[in-house]
Amino acid sequence: MGKEQMKGTPAFMQGNEACVDAAIAAGCRFFAGYPITPSTEIAEGCAEKLPLVGGAFIQMEDEIGSIAAIIGGSLAGAKSMTATSGPGFSLMSENIGFAYMTEVPIVIVNVMRGGPSTGLPTRLGQSDVMQARFGSHGDYTAIVVSPSSVQEIYDLTIHAFNCAESYHTPVILLLDEMLGHMREKVFISDKADIEIKKRTYPNVPPEFFKPFAITPNMVSDFVPFGEGYRYNVTGLTHDEEGFPTSKPDEVKAKLRKLRKKIHMHRKEIMLWDEEFIDDAKYVVISYGTAARAASSAVRKARSKGIKVGLIKLKTLWPFPGYFINQIAEQVRGIIVAELNMGQMIREVDRYVMGKCKVSGVLRYDGQALEPHQIYDKILELRTPKKGK
Repeated sequence: MGKEQMKGTPAFMQGNEACVDAAIAAGCRFFAGYPITPSTEIAEGCAEKLPLVGGAFIQMEDEIGSIAAIIGGSLAGAKSMTATSGPGFSLMSENIGFAYMTEVPIVIVNVMRGGPSTGLPTRLGQSDVMQARFGSHGDYTAIVVSPSSVQEIYDLTIHAFNCAESYHTPVILLLDEMLGHMREKVFISDKADIEIKKRTYPNVPPEFFKPFAITPNMVSDFVPFGEGYRYNVTGLTHDEEGFPTSKPDEVKAKLRKLRKKIHMHRKEIMLWDEEFIDDAKYVVISYGTAARAASSAVRKARSKGIKVGLIKLKTLWPFPGYFINQIAEQVRGIIVAELNMGQMIREVDRYVMGKCKVSGVLRYDGQALEPHQIYDKILELRTPKKGK
């Protein structure tokens, strides 16, 4: 997937500001949140700008109340979002599962920082990757997107809302402290050029409406509360009409639906960029802020005649495992560069299946990865030490 030609109105803005503007452009009209570094500018921006477009902002007492509020806002028909960082994201885990089970579209922004616990509030990290994937209890299939520039924050925020609305599920947008606070040139798309997805509305009378019907594309119709279609919403495993069930066939059908509606639309959900892949003997896989250093390292290696390519993940989950498996067949080694103690590298290694060597460049001290760290690993992989 190559880079698209930039078009639109140029602007110079902060990453968190771009997230706010993109959310509003995507149709977000309700934000509930609790301030936490380094995501606070998103709440501040929504407080300022949502009322100007007929939307609403509310500061809740904590992150549990925040995600509960946006679930309610979405059930009432409003595209809804919250924003937080690591400790607050942990508090949201139960209600992420509730939104998943009840098929309520919401967007959760996690501007990651160093952890665990209070960790490094003003420093960057990418240590919430696996929490985003597995944070909810139970069998949970996540959609998680991860930008690596302010432009991508704008574009992928819209993509996150489109996925949430298309598949009636929570979507997690992973930024990090550096991305949230950096300022870059951004091209703001004209409204006519922005593809906006909306929920499907039923064409049957209320008495025949099944809010959780198992359809061919696994996405049920959605009616906001208060529009004449009365239905039950519960976090308990439920049947097509929304009432609790423990019948094995109905339980299995519900859980399969939740997973399948994401997996059968993987091609529309998954995004990544490739550079210098066609002749690559080595590949660097990265995402978020780390991908910026990876791009510089790859270009330096290329200038030295080393055939190395870059895969920049923009969708972390669903993970493009089949593509990674194909790449592993054509290269001698893969380097995974990330700002944690090794989270995505495990997923890459799982899909490589021993076809090539997988190495990591990992940093987790609150500082950014530097291109030379990745470049040195490329040289090491290309010229292994004697005896290895």
